[in-house]
Amino acid sequence: MTDAPAAQPQETPARVVVVTGAARGIGRTIAERFVAAGDTVATLYRGGDLPAGVHGFVADVTDSAAVDAAFAEIEKSLGAVEVLVANAGVTRDQLLMRMSDEEFETVLDVNLTGTFRCVRRASKGMIRARKGRIVLVGSVVGLYGGPGQVNYSSSKAALVGMARSITRELGGRGITANVVAPGFVETDMTATLPEATQQQYKASIPAGRFASTDEVAGVVQFLASDAAAYVSGAVVPVDGGLGMGH
Repeated sequence: MTDAPAAQPQETPARVVVVTGAARGIGRTIAERFVAAGDTVATLYRGGDLPAGVHGFVADVTDSAAVDAAFAEIEKSLGAVEVLVANAGVTRDQLLMRMSDEEFETVLDVNLTGTFRCVRRASKGMIRARKGRIVLVGSVVGLYGGPGQVNYSSSKAALVGMARSITRELGGRGITANVVAPGFVETDMTATLPEATQQQYKASIPAGRFASTDEVAGVVQFLASDAAAYVSGAVVPVDGGLGMGH
């Protein structure tokens, strides 16, 4: 009697995945991972070089008409969107007493309202298909706080309420919505920090180092997978323990 052949892992069929802000940083690595997995990946972005295999659609997430038009073009040329990773974001750090209305409103319009515009548009096709994955890229600062980041932390904290409301509204239609909350990540932005500042930050992180963008992207990819079908309304920290308990 011969041994039965080992069971082969079931491959997830290629999906259309939209990653906003895929030209650099975490968004770029997220897009690269989905491409490597065989998915069809599109991005809404404002400019810059894109990873190989990523279909670029220029759109400003602060413009509802531009977002709607970009999604319509993606659906027409690539197919129905099954996964949305809302990653586009900006910072305008400033101390509270010096922060202008414009600095506050700009960050909220991109990070929060821009995410809402993309989720609203992407959810239409997901509701029809009765399946979908929505992953919002938040931040440890959203729950932990950060000096000079009242605008940024407010925008990221609000994503938790957004994901949980989406879960209650659309959870019965096979759609999940979760937040990934990275801590300090090795990007161009952190690389420009003075060495003493970097060491100060690392001293406050139990893991003693910054994350790689791939470590964040791996969690995003899991939440978008079939394996995470019963995970929704969750906040998943990828911060080396920095924000424990928050």
